[in-house]
Amino acid sequence: MIKINGNLIEADEIKLADYLNENGYRTGRIAVECNEEIVPKSQYESFIIHSGDVVEIVSFVGGG
Repeated sequence: MIKINGNLIEADEIKLADYLNENGYRTGRIAVECNEEIVPKSQYESFIIHSGDVVEIVSFVGGG
């Protein structure tokens, strides 16, 4: 199981880019942390999330 933003996902592994696309995230407006380490945007296409990983996806919000 993988924990993403506090929700458990039943998967042994998933490619980060696939998860982001399937869930409607716009990569230009987010930051991703896996096991308390930032994942560089340049690695989203190749980064694999594994069972037991804890992932946080943070969206940037503009305002004024």
